[in-house]
Amino acid sequence: MTAPTNPLLDTLSLPRFADLAPAQIAPALDEAIARHEAMVEALTTARPTDFAGAWLPYERANTEIGAIWSAVSHLHGVADTPELRAAYAEGQRRLVENDMKVGQNRDLYEVFVALSVSPAFATLPEADRVAVEHAIRDFTLSGVALEPEARDRFSAISVELSGLSNEFGSAVLDATDAWSGGDRRGRSRRDLRRGQGDVRGCRQGEGQAGWLVTLQQPSVNAVLTFAENRDLRARMYRAFATRASDQGPNAGEFDNSGRIARILELRHEGAKLLGFADPVAWSLETKMAPNGAEVIAFLRDLARRAKPAAERDLAELKTFAAEHLGIADFEPWDAGFVSNRLRQDRYAVDAQVVKAYFPVERVMEGWQTLMERLFGIKLVERDDVSLYHDDARFFDVVDESGAVFAGLYLDLHARTGKRGGAWMAQARPRLQDGNTIAVPVAYLVCNFAPDGGETPSLLSHNDVTTLLHETGHCIHLLFTKVNRPSIAGTNGFEWDAIELPSQLMEDFAWDKDVLTGMSGHYKTGETLPADLFERMVKARHFQAGMFILRQVEFALFDLLLHLGTMGSDPIEVIEAVRDEVAVIRPPEWHRFPHAFSHIFAGGYASGYYSYLYAELLAADGFEAFAEAGLVDRATGDRFREEVLARGATRPAADSFRAFRGRDPEPTAMLIRHGLQ
Repeated sequence: MTAPTNPLLDTLSLPRFADLAPAQIAPALDEAIARHEAMVEALTTARPTDFAGAWLPYERANTEIGAIWSAVSHLHGVADTPELRAAYAEGQRRLVENDMKVGQNRDLYEVFVALSVSPAFATLPEADRVAVEHAIRDFTLSGVALEPEARDRFSAISVELSGLSNEFGSAVLDATDAWSGGDRRGRSRRDLRRGQGDVRGCRQGEGQAGWLVTLQQPSVNAVLTFAENRDLRARMYRAFATRASDQGPNAGEFDNSGRIARILELRHEGAKLLGFADPVAWSLETKMAPNGAEVIAFLRDLARRAKPAAERDLAELKTFAAEHLGIADFEPWDAGFVSNRLRQDRYAVDAQVVKAYFPVERVMEGWQTLMERLFGIKLVERDDVSLYHDDARFFDVVDESGAVFAGLYLDLHARTGKRGGAWMAQARPRLQDGNTIAVPVAYLVCNFAPDGGETPSLLSHNDVTTLLHETGHCIHLLFTKVNRPSIAGTNGFEWDAIELPSQLMEDFAWDKDVLTGMSGHYKTGETLPADLFERMVKARHFQAGMFILRQVEFALFDLLLHLGTMGSDPIEVIEAVRDEVAVIRPPEWHRFPHAFSHIFAGGYASGYYSYLYAELLAADGFEAFAEAGLVDRATGDRFREEVLARGATRPAADSFRAFRGRDPEPTAMLIRHGLQ
């Protein structure tokens, strides 16, 4: 079969990135949406009651649009341009409009309800039944039961929210890319670092002495952790903490204040239209947690347990800063620098020394070995796949028989035009529909420091942990055995359990054999020394109290802001939360909410607590590996079969019980952080 002229319409093949241009997005969506509309018209006219007639055409049309948009949204995240951004924003608006039009189509809803009550429905495979049941639920949450005027309003709200979220993320990216600073007084790299490699992400000043630093994450981390120049740390801290706000550089151009206010207003209005008290209740309708009060109680209990340790952590930092570093007036921009020095002093663990043992290529070799030992898979790189950047690579994922059962894109390094953070996303779902058979494909994206010229790309231990975290999300998609894309892998999985595989995989970064196997000094090839590893283990819970409180602060802020009980001013709410749980207080000009993309431009609105909630499952789940000797193939296979392969065909709690043989025990989470 000849491939379509428009590469985006070649939805059963891997994305043809080299052929893709922004101008092709609108025509591709025109064609796919037209087919989707024709499908809806056919179903609502014929009203079939069998699964093949009622469900499969709907699934095929959704899968086509999903494949188109996964390629577009991926490029928007990793290789953004003004032209692509404009096309993306318009395409996103059209897709939300189509989603709302479909989701509020009562005739289509009635087709699926009729299917669900048909005599043959009970005899269908579990995945088929669950896919239909989830769709019926989602129709309800799209406002299908509302009266016409309310339906129209809810649809308009959804479209506007999508646009605002896109604008929010773009403002953060633009504010990040627009700023650069540095020491203009001709200082050398020594002012930024002690040892090799910790200013990658910084660049030589053009036409002037000194080094420029950027707001890309590797550069920010390098300066705040290693820069001896306190003024540089303060300037970096302020620029990063005020991005996209009224206080930041280029404030008038990138300020997200108005967007935050409007997003909150619309989320409350949408929740009320659907009959929910607030956006939190709306969000929890598809999650494990029963209600917001229980989640808030969980977070506050965790803060109560962690706060004494956090207060000790801070007191130690201040004492060390005054007695050893001459910093009597400890400020937030000193925290990373002083922490690193204290860690070195107490445990003789220098983050720069550790990084030298983790050149990225060696880490990836060890990573592949871990995947083979845990799950019996290998990754085979291909050079015949169309890629979008020199950093990107593609691998076939093969089983022990050599059969290809999945695919994986890797994109590991920070660069201009690529949004910060690390994430996994679906490129293609698993498909087995008649003669159409396709394997699942994932994107694994990180923002590690690029090659520094003098040295290769070196990863911190935290970077290694991040890689394993995103690996957990990837294998959740790649190992699926579910043939219904809407509930396969991570799709449809409860959001407050979605971090179970990712956080469980993180703990392998603390296994001696695993970490040693991922190491090799970039100069000598020597693996991570045993005594250094032991010191790292002793330092593992260093400042764990402050880390937990930071996560609780984010999660409480998210919930309380969306509940609206403290008002709608994000600064007032974050300050109230800090009054309750924080031990380090940022300055009054700090504008954390304005770049909190997780809840304003991502999927974590009223759900940031999911990281901590899912950690209950992950910490206890990892204990199953520990009890079996850690890198245990039998336990890996059981985890794969009972959790990863099952997708959303059953509740996450049931999958956990099937894997662990019982409900999770919270003690493991406290032990994980050294709090018990």
